[in-house]
Amino acid sequence: MTQSLSDILAASGNAVDLLRNSRIGMYVYPVVAPEFSNWRSEQMAWRKSAVLFDQSHHMDELIVEGPDAKRFLEGLAINSFANFDTSRAKHYVPVTPSGHVIGDMIIFREHEQKFVLVGRAPTANWLRYNAWLGRHDVTLTHDPRSPSRPDGKAVRRVHYRFQIQGPDAPKIFAQMNGGPVPDIPFFHVDWINAGQKRLHALRHGMAGAPGLEIWGPYDEKDEVHEIIVQAAQRAGVDLHLVGARAYSTNTLESGWIPSPLPAIYTDDELQGYRDWLTADSYEATGSIGGSFVSRQIEDYYVNPYELGYGIYIKFDHEFVGRSALEAMRGKHHRKKVTFEWNAEDVMTVIASNFVPGTEPYKWIDLPQPNYASSSADRVMMGDTIVGMSMFNGYSYNERCMLSLGVVDARVQEGDVLTLIWGEPNGGTGKTSIEKGHRQAEIRVRVSPTPYAREARESYAESWRTRRV
Repeated sequence: MTQSLSDILAASGNAVDLLRNSRIGMYVYPVVAPEFSNWRSEQMAWRKSAVLFDQSHHMDELIVEGPDAKRFLEGLAINSFANFDTSRAKHYVPVTPSGHVIGDMIIFREHEQKFVLVGRAPTANWLRYNAWLGRHDVTLTHDPRSPSRPDGKAVRRVHYRFQIQGPDAPKIFAQMNGGPVPDIPFFHVDWINAGQKRLHALRHGMAGAPGLEIWGPYDEKDEVHEIIVQAAQRAGVDLHLVGARAYSTNTLESGWIPSPLPAIYTDDELQGYRDWLTADSYEATGSIGGSFVSRQIEDYYVNPYELGYGIYIKFDHEFVGRSALEAMRGKHHRKKVTFEWNAEDVMTVIASNFVPGTEPYKWIDLPQPNYASSSADRVMMGDTIVGMSMFNGYSYNERCMLSLGVVDARVQEGDVLTLIWGEPNGGTGKTSIEKGHRQAEIRVRVSPTPYAREARESYAESWRTRRV
């Protein structure tokens, strides 16, 4: 009999212990080469010239079709579908009955009864479970992310997905299209040419620079890739292919927290979901890393107001978690910020690893110390915890370590707080963390979100730009 998440939780005794000691290893961005040139040049290119992101492998894709597709999806999201026409996209956010975030995906409406969602596994799993309950006339097609460690085996997806971004990206699009591309509004979809092919194109951006995301059948991936590279050459653009090491850091400049812990480990109403989730699911195998330790898994949960998603919440439809979010409306919540790490403190941490015979501080891997599925580091004001750092990395463009997280409403931009780096007691049972390190205090300055000026000034009014 297949074990469920419920079985795993019962055997572990505590969800926090289970996730903090997960043996899943590093959270990796699979298949794509770590670097094509070097991660510093690849980061700079999305500010100075143009980059090609290969997004084909690290995200789940879920196709939802059928007469009830709209009603099914809207009933599980804080978003309204009232003005969600075809050839549009949204940032789709489901919550639990208690109003805490399960995850998020980008949702495309291709036809009246067909939607495509792309993102991390927790949201895809939640939708698959609710379809399995059989209450709606929908059909789901699930294409899970590529294996983290394919070990030389062939990897195939239903679709490839590329993003071309940067100040010189429009020159590439014009060459591909045989002339200027349509003026596509932000998060709208249109068609562009690539040789003899017609491609879906989403107007998007990941670090403030202009960009389009294009996709099509996976069998055409190599051909379209070559078309993009040749178009850049004809346009005289210094196009950089971006590897897995640099790719995940772009969100530090643009302000999206990609990995909140799915808030599904408690709540009696979710017992059936935990019974349905298997022992090899993301939720059962994922990990929590960092200095914040609580015996209550609920202390790792976040609600959409805290992540800046309040702008999405619309009470014009019934959805799971609506009453909980209505009760939260108008109250004080933690707010999302960027933490700018003090360079001297970072260097002290790194330097400690070059002193033989001493206990070093927890290593800071560059450009991203991505050693857990979800991160949670304590942020202190004096002796009081006032926040949680949730995603960190180094920006060569800004020449500093940055992290994204949440802080109490009373914390102000410009405040200098203390981030506790490293796990207590020398580390947990995760294979991704070295044993025998000590914790460090790193000063962090509370900074704007998005941190990059380009992102703050060029994004359409949205959760990225709306200030608390």
